[in-house]
Parts: sequence; structure tokens; C-alpha cells
Amino acid sequence: MAREFLETLRNILRYAGVSKADMEKGQLRCDINLSLRPKGSKELGTKVEIKNVNSFRFVQKAIESEIERQKKILSSGGKIIQETRTFDPSTGLTHPMRTKEEAEDYRYFPDPDLLPLVISKDWIEQIKNSMPELPHQRIERFIKAYALTPYEAKVLTDIKELGDFFEASLKFYDKDPKLTSNWILNDFLGLLRENNLSVDQSPVSPEKLAQLVKLIKEGVLSSKLAKEVLAEMFATGEDPQTIVEKKGLKQISDESAIMEIVQQVFNAYPNEYQRLKSGESKLIGFFVGQVMKATKGKANPQLVNKLISEVISK
Repeated sequence: MAREFLETLRNILRYAGVSKADMEKGQLRCDINLSLRPKGSKELGTKVEIKNVNSFRFVQKAIESEIERQKKILSSGGKIIQETRTFDPSTGLTHPMRTKEEAEDYRYFPDPDLLPLVISKDWIEQIKNSMPELPHQRIERFIKAYALTPYEAKVLTDIKELGDFFEASLKFYDKDPKLTSNWILNDFLGLLRENNLSVDQSPVSPEKLAQLVKLIKEGVLSSKLAKEVLAEMFATGEDPQTIVEKKGLKQISDESAIMEIVQQVFNAYPNEYQRLKSGESKLIGFFVGQVMKATKGKANPQLVNKLISEVISK
């Protein structure tokens, strides 16, 4: 829950334009205060502070580690010492830094120079009305407007720039938002990570990604060929149509041309063909694979499946 809270807070800060809120760069700081008490007890346990945690993942691990440490001490009848600890990612354990037995050790004192801050209701309303769309609102809109799953919507909105990229792509081609989302969340993000790039550094623009999705949707490219084209787009920055023409990657969707290759494959594997005709339907996958191999992955796989099924049903 603590990690989810921090991630939500970070995203709100980013969407509001307040900060990039990158913990690793010191733009967001987090100290952990943790204590345990018996179930049903109203009295708080002794507090332990954990400092210098610099990632959300380490926040989660530090909390889990400290809970286990305190549980062991309390279960054996021991006493928790009020202290400041640090988390060591290499061991996954917390270690003492300094003890703070009394509140005075924290140097609590009132500051007489701080004036009262009065926040009017009008000012609060003005801020509310000027707020941009926040992450949870964007998630809801993505689910409703684009028929995305909650998971897809969350991943797209966790990185504001990724959600912006997604919507910018739809401005150029909006026929299938789900397909666009799939390609961004899988292959596009994968290539960004592989090349250690942020969304803003992508050599593939939203417009070029939209062009790729359009070629897939129109049957010009199979998924396999589209992956090859996208990798080339990352390497060269060229648009997908240019790469398709240059490398001759256009998907074969001509029924007569594919049927001719299907027949050649049947002739090459007569025993398997007879077994397929006799009802061994699992061999359909084998023949589809052979046709795709013969066409170097250019045949429309859906059409290949259709034609093979038609042959064996006669």
C-alpha cells in the first residue's frame, strides 16, 4: 500500500507539472516510519525510522524487511528500540544508524517566525478548476473511450509521456485503439528498454507508429513482419512504408498465390497430408508453419489457415 501510495503521488505530481518526481535523482524523498502493535491494541508500538531509501521498489522491500525484524523481536519477548535505520538493497535488510530514545533527540521545537497560513475556499476551488486531467481520471477515460483493460490503461498512464504518445498516435490513425495500445505496450516499450531510451527519445514518432498499425490493420503486414519493420524503424528512423518497399516485406494475401504454395507443401509431405485428411487436425499447425517458411513469413497466416481448412474439408 505504501508503494502504491507513493507511485500515485508521483504520478499526480507529474501530471500537474509540479515535478518529475524521480526518486533516483533526488526529486522526491521518502523516509519510512514503522511500528507494530498487537492485533486489537489501540496503543502504538515503538517507532523506527528508515532513511535514505531511493526507489519505490526499495521502499516496499525495506518495509517488508523491517516488519519481519520487529515481529521476530516482539514474538520472542524483546523490546523495539526507537532508532533510525538504513536499508541495504544488497542484503534486503535494515541496519541501525543511530538511536533516538527520547523525543528531544529529534529536536522538536516551535518556530515563532512562522506566520499562520489561511487558505480560502475560493482559492481551493480556483485550484481545483485549473487542475489538469489526473492519472485516475485518464485511466477511467482510456477504459471508456478506447475499450482498454484496466491493466492496459494503468500502464499507459503510469508514464505520462507514454499515454501522450498513445493518444498522439490515434490522431493519425484511430481505427483500432486496442491494436495501437498492444503495439505500444509490448514491442514499442520493449525496444525502448532494449535501447535504454525514454519515450521522449524514441526515434519512432507517434505518426510513424500509427502508419505501422495501419499497415497491420489493412493486412499489408503480418505481426511477424511488423516486428521486423518496427525494429528497423528504431534503427534507421525511416517510415514503415519505405522499409516495406525497400525490403520487400509486403504480406502475401493473394488467395491463388498462397493456394499454389499450400499445394506444393502438401505434395512435399504426402504422409502428413494423408494423416491430416484422416482427421489429425493438430497437423494444421505443421502445414501453416511450412507455408510460412516457404514464403519467408510473408503469407497471411489467417488466410493460410483458411485455405488449408478448406482443402481438408472437401
